[in-house]
Amino acid sequence: MKGLIFAIKSGFGWLSTIPVGISMEGVEALMRHVYVFPLVGAALGAILGAVGYAAGFALPANLTAVLIIIATYKLCGINHIDGLADFGDGVIAHGSREKKIAAMKDVSLGTGGAVFISVIILTAYAVLSDMPGRLLPLALLAAEISAKQAMIAFAAFSSSLQKGFGQIMIERTGGRQFLIGLTISALLCSAALGPLGLAALAASQVAALVLIMVARNNFGGATGDGIGAANEVGRMAALAGALTLGGVLPWTLW
Repeated sequence: MKGLIFAIKSGFGWLSTIPVGISMEGVEALMRHVYVFPLVGAALGAILGAVGYAAGFALPANLTAVLIIIATYKLCGINHIDGLADFGDGVIAHGSREKKIAAMKDVSLGTGGAVFISVIILTAYAVLSDMPGRLLPLALLAAEISAKQAMIAFAAFSSSLQKGFGQIMIERTGGRQFLIGLTISALLCSAALGPLGLAALAASQVAALVLIMVARNNFGGATGDGIGAANEVGRMAALAGALTLGGVLPWTLW
């Protein structure tokens, strides 16, 4: 139990800007219990949901969307969207796998990365500004849970390409961790949004599987950048799923 609590604490250090601190011992504990990602996501999503709920009383929908986007990257940091940018640079690069990997490793922001970031942020704005006020807080909660499970899915079904923290997660994450994380995520998402929460979770997992195939086709394997990309794309897939199916599937629990 002590190791599990240590892993959850380290998860906040790994997945957010909350100043809890993280060490190599914490990373090791987190990788042994990587299925706690959705629990951390639930806490982060609850904070973002509270921001969205409060902003909805004072601001119009478009400004609420902007505030939520700002709050998301303030709370969760920019490491994952930076990974998306690097992933995009590699995918867009022309030539051999070696050239694509070199483009992904390049610290400069390229056209591919800029396009990927722009699409994610524009999608976030479009979805959040159109989300019904009653649904918005719970959708943010479910989306953050789903995003963290998307990271687990990407790591569990990928092969490591290079050394780094991404390699540690990919090599330590297998089918067992994925299934435990998926069970936790399903329980949390269904508690938040019922069938709609499960649909949002499913959308994020499909997005993660697509990214796995894209990584295999372009790079022959995966890196930490792909894990970061899975977080960003998984979050947007879950939010888009909640918005699209919100008028079709039941989601209120009262």
